[in-house]
Amino acid sequence: MLTVTLRMLERNGLVVRHYHAEVPPRVEYELSAMGVSLVPALETFAGWITAHWDAMADARKHYDAREK
Repeated sequence: MLTVTLRMLERNGLVVRHYHAEVPPRVEYELSAMGVSLVPALETFAGWITAHWDAMADARKHYDAREK
């Protein structure tokens, strides 16, 4: 699953894959310039999640209680 995710990120230009022809073979990934440009948006989103986590948990509880 990790390989599939990394390949998808590479395909979309968010990471760069570096293959090292060693024994055993080694692969490293790093964020591309486009991937680095996404970091501030992800930090903002993570902050929003942190600020609203308790409210989302309460909403799930109320929703689940209605469904019973």
